[in-house]
Amino acid sequence: MELEPELLLQEARESVEAAQSYRRELGQRLQGLREARRQIKESASQTRDVLKQHFNDLKGTLGKLLDERLVTLLQEVDTIEQETIKPLDDCQKLIEHGVNTAEDLVQEGEIAILGGIGEQNEKLWNFTKKASHIQLDSLPEVPLLVDVPCLSAQLDDSILNIVKDHIFKHGTVASRPPVQIEELIEKPGGIIVRWCKVDDDFTAQDYRLQFRKCTSNHFEDVYVGSETEFIVLHIDPNVDYQFRVCARGDGRQEWSPWSVPQMGHSTLVPHEWTAGFEGYSLSSRRNIALRNDSESSGVLYSSAPTYFCGQTLTFRVETVGQPDRRDSIGVCAEKQNGYDSLQRDQAVCISTNGAVFVNGKEMTNQLPAVTSGSTVTFDIEAVTLGSTNNNEGGNFKLRVTISSNNREVVFDWLLEQSCCSLYFGCSFFYPGWKVLVF
Repeated sequence: MELEPELLLQEARESVEAAQSYRRELGQRLQGLREARRQIKESASQTRDVLKQHFNDLKGTLGKLLDERLVTLLQEVDTIEQETIKPLDDCQKLIEHGVNTAEDLVQEGEIAILGGIGEQNEKLWNFTKKASHIQLDSLPEVPLLVDVPCLSAQLDDSILNIVKDHIFKHGTVASRPPVQIEELIEKPGGIIVRWCKVDDDFTAQDYRLQFRKCTSNHFEDVYVGSETEFIVLHIDPNVDYQFRVCARGDGRQEWSPWSVPQMGHSTLVPHEWTAGFEGYSLSSRRNIALRNDSESSGVLYSSAPTYFCGQTLTFRVETVGQPDRRDSIGVCAEKQNGYDSLQRDQAVCISTNGAVFVNGKEMTNQLPAVTSGSTVTFDIEAVTLGSTNNNEGGNFKLRVTISSNNREVVFDWLLEQSCCSLYFGCSFFYPGWKVLVF
């Protein structure tokens, strides 16, 4: 009976904790509702502004086009009028000149006739001589009304119905975009963005991905194509970025509304090649290495052991040079200077001819030859720690998967000591090879 108050107190405490937890959960849901309401309100306001701006621009453009067409047609009227009036003006001048000549001749003839016969014979003789030189029976030809232009405007009223039909169908309001970002996966110096369709009735032809730092007001295009996955590189570690995607329907020119922006970041240190190696030129971010014309040879290693088991290490061959069987792209437990290739102990690699080497030994299985645009990936997982029951001397076993050109090889790699972080490296004997690592 003495324990009952303690049990009641414990039960009361548990009830208070449960109520507090319940209150926190409800508070989070209220916050989610506030964010959902804010998204609806803000997107509705933005959509109204976009619609108003678009239709105002459309009205201005249509008005400008109609004014330009009106000016063109009026110029055509002016041109036809001027070109067809000129011959009539010339004919009018000729007729007016004939009228004046006839009036002068009439006046002169009447005077000569009033003088009678006799002393006026000379005036009559001069008048008749002058009249005989004027072609009083020659009349200029005046065109008939059916032979001269009668201008009119040909206007098709059906254009109003056509325009009305297009206007009534112009624009749509979507309650949600047809594509959404599905997943953001952090990579060293990059983020893999995956998206998917959420509208089954929408047939996508192309996708458009944009990103920006959260401190920026401007999104940048980073990918346009038909794939639904893309790795965005040049990501600074521990910096928040926003991503959004839209799609273009099959056979259409306009893009769909943007997806809801998603925020992501990478906590992984970017992979970098070691700077200052004579045989290789590096990009500003040191994630791209180009084999230059230097006669110096050897393995270009990473600046630090930044590859960890459980991650995916990717090499993308941007350009190629002349291949050599001693070429190598791979990972190793430690840097060892003095070697020309990763085809050595404590390293796994692939040669440019597709041969796979484990601790310096060539495997029977082989991958396709490396070409421009090839992507080589390494996935390594720890299998066992401690001593092994074999005579190979390894006490740390790793399961390695190397993939290239849609083919892969899987094998176990035995190391002499435990190693959770690895170096990566490459070696090429001829210039022209350029490799991006991420």
